[in-house]
Amino acid sequence: MTVEQRSSGERSDSLRTKREVFAVFVNQRSPQILLAGTAIVAIVRVAIGGWSIVDLGIVALTMVLTGPVEWVLHLVLLHAPADSIRMQRFGTGTGHRQHHLDPNDVGFILLRGVDAFTFQLMIAASTAAWLPLSLWLLGLQVLGPSVTGVLASFVALAHYEWVHLLVHTRYRSKTRFYKRLTANHRLHHYRNERYWLGVTSNVGDRLLRSYPQHKSDVPLSETARRLS
Repeated sequence: MTVEQRSSGERSDSLRTKREVFAVFVNQRSPQILLAGTAIVAIVRVAIGGWSIVDLGIVALTMVLTGPVEWVLHLVLLHAPADSIRMQRFGTGTGHRQHHLDPNDVGFILLRGVDAFTFQLMIAASTAAWLPLSLWLLGLQVLGPSVTGVLASFVALAHYEWVHLLVHTRYRSKTRFYKRLTANHRLHHYRNERYWLGVTSNVGDRLLRSYPQHKSDVPLSETARRLS
């Protein structure tokens, strides 16, 4: 798929209210797939039943890990160097480079539908690879909490897509949390692409020292738009 073919033609900087943002969001393929997958897993989890404190612990763990995971994926995959194997063989980061060149093209803010579906498969597979065994070794209930882990991760991914679209619009959040996310992401795009790598959380940035105390501590980058 070429860059021109992927561009949606819709501009995020034309969206001013949360209702307008939501209308665009739910009409894009990626959110539709993510929300459908989340709904299916939620139904399965409700059908299994047997909720416990373990489920809350898994949700809390997912929230804590979201920031570092976003940081790693953003830097390693989306900001892959042009001459890296990741970029040349797999095309990792191609769309993200276009996103930095034109941050308000909705087609490059959100994932492609196939990528959203692939991420959900990867999340389900990776969760199944470690969580059930860990729960079993701890002598805890396995099935229900394992599905909770998948569900929490699906929600985190859908939230990522929503936040990434929202912070690129003209909508101004009334909450301190989302105001900070918006400010951080704009600094990532327009000041220095090597900092403020988290989208829904700054935990990864704080742990890995890419969250400066003041924006003036970070020099203006000449490559923030072209990622070269």
